[in-house]
Amino acid sequence: MIASLRGAVSAIALDSFVLDVGGVGYLVNTSPQTLSAVRTGQEVLVHTELVVREDSMTIYGFLTKDETDLFRTIQSVSGIGPRIAIAVLAVMDPATFARAVLDEDLKTLTSVPGIGKKGAQRMTLELKDKIAPFAAGTAEGAAPAPSAPETNESSVLDSRAAKDVVQGLQGLGWPEKGAREAVEAVLLSYEESEQGSSASLDSGVLLRLSLRQLGGRS
Repeated sequence: MIASLRGAVSAIALDSFVLDVGGVGYLVNTSPQTLSAVRTGQEVLVHTELVVREDSMTIYGFLTKDETDLFRTIQSVSGIGPRIAIAVLAVMDPATFARAVLDEDLKTLTSVPGIGKKGAQRMTLELKDKIAPFAAGTAEGAAPAPSAPETNESSVLDSRAAKDVVQGLQGLGWPEKGAREAVEAVLLSYEESEQGSSASLDSGVLLRLSLRQLGGRS
């Protein structure tokens, strides 16, 4: 079992990065939170989980042990695999997820793509005795999701980063229309708040903000 890796980030994609460890490049699948915190050339310690299937061996890694432990814990639920676990980490931090499980907050749990009512109920039943330690954490980046400005402009979606993020959100389970609306809302809100051109947002940050936008929807 590979418990951790330390090395330099040599490349970053929308849902993964390559970590150079002693001349060997490890492809590390991860969450938007971790992706938004790493930079090319940066040396990092990554807590990892190796998922072995009949036809593949996939490394998932995160900068915090809480994310790694929660990723592993979520998969202890029957019928839940790494794809859903990553979707959970994409939508909420460990403390928020833990509180939703303990409170049996099905509305919050079903905001994760791929989790329906039955899946949420199964999570509350099977995780209630395992999830309490995560609830003590402090939610990071708990700012409210940006609201969508009233506009029909769509040119902001023409950038490479915007197109990549829309595709990434679809890969996580959201429909194309919802993904496009969320990305557009984030980009327009960014420009209206005078933070600068939305073109300066890299795909990792844009994905995280778009997930927050989607997570704030009922």
